[in-house]
Amino acid sequence: MSSGSSGAIQPVLPIVEDEPRERQSGIWPTQQIKAAIEIGDIRAAEAVLPEQIQPASLDLRLGGVAYRVPASFLPGRHATVADKLKLFAEEKIDLEQGAVLQTGCVYLVPLMETIRFKKRVSGVANPKSSTGRLDVFARVITDYGMEFDRIPEKYSGPLWLEVAPRSFNVRLRRGSRLTQVRIKSGSPPSSDSFARRLNEECRFIPTDDGPANIKDGAIALSVDLKGDPVTGIVGYRAKRTADHIDLDKINHYDREAFWDCVYRPDRGGIILETDAFHILATKEAVAVPGDVAADMVAYDTQVGEFRVHYAGFFDPGFGYSGNTAVGTPVVLEVRSHEVPFMIDDGQIVGRVLLERLTEPTSTPYGAGIGSSYQGQALTLSKHFKR
Repeated sequence: MSSGSSGAIQPVLPIVEDEPRERQSGIWPTQQIKAAIEIGDIRAAEAVLPEQIQPASLDLRLGGVAYRVPASFLPGRHATVADKLKLFAEEKIDLEQGAVLQTGCVYLVPLMETIRFKKRVSGVANPKSSTGRLDVFARVITDYGMEFDRIPEKYSGPLWLEVAPRSFNVRLRRGSRLTQVRIKSGSPPSSDSFARRLNEECRFIPTDDGPANIKDGAIALSVDLKGDPVTGIVGYRAKRTADHIDLDKINHYDREAFWDCVYRPDRGGIILETDAFHILATKEAVAVPGDVAADMVAYDTQVGEFRVHYAGFFDPGFGYSGNTAVGTPVVLEVRSHEVPFMIDDGQIVGRVLLERLTEPTSTPYGAGIGSSYQGQALTLSKHFKR
């Protein structure tokens, strides 16, 4: 998150001779987020921690209380979230010492961070990778908000998080980080021609096998159902269980207690049963350079009635080893809606948008900043034993 107001931040823009206008817009990197914190455009009940600041986003922390509500909602243009809670809240839950949030329930939690955006500055939120891989639905809401996960320009005020565990009960506490926000200046371009040119330049998806499949400014990704050549595992399907997962326990849980393996089909594809939650991976190995960020389009009915990638941000530096692009598969969180759906190996399952940063990030994704999924293959969340 970031923001702005009278203390406007002026990004240091690189001189790119062939596209001077495009670089006036872009996603904020680490150093620009830090500057916003220093001048007070991003504030928090407690000081923002260094580990919250990611290569091109800011992690947001839960406050000390959760409210169980009967249904998801948006406040609309004439109300604050607090106004709505006075009418709808059914239970108040203390998160100071931690509490288990149940599947099938919807909760609202005030976030510790508040923001102050200036003109031409806006934000987009998305669950963190580990949140998505646990099938926890998490969406940011603003006062007077008309959309989830969208923070409009010139917004100034608190942020709230809607939390809805889907497959597993989860233990959360004050300070837990389930979501992150990207801040952008202006409106970065997203045409097919821009996406094609940027992909050819940064080789997000290598083009040796022909041009990338691009539509509506987004590059297609396909599913890998060949899987591990030894085990034959192509994915995992969430089990129904009364056990809960504590989000503070890393490399702790046995996979078998929460997941069934999905194996390579003998012929045809695999069937996504209605509302069953799957972890799969892409055939493509992607690499995101230090001045680019990417975002998965989560729900595209043109390729099927299913949703992929609840946590859709790809940070600059993802898929790199030092300065070398090695490529990393994308892990997909997949849920079919309405009807069972069969997917085949190599089928398009989602599309991803590429956007420039205002300048290269000072802290690219990777082990150096504690990133959990650099070099991943088909990988469950960090809470499970590797």
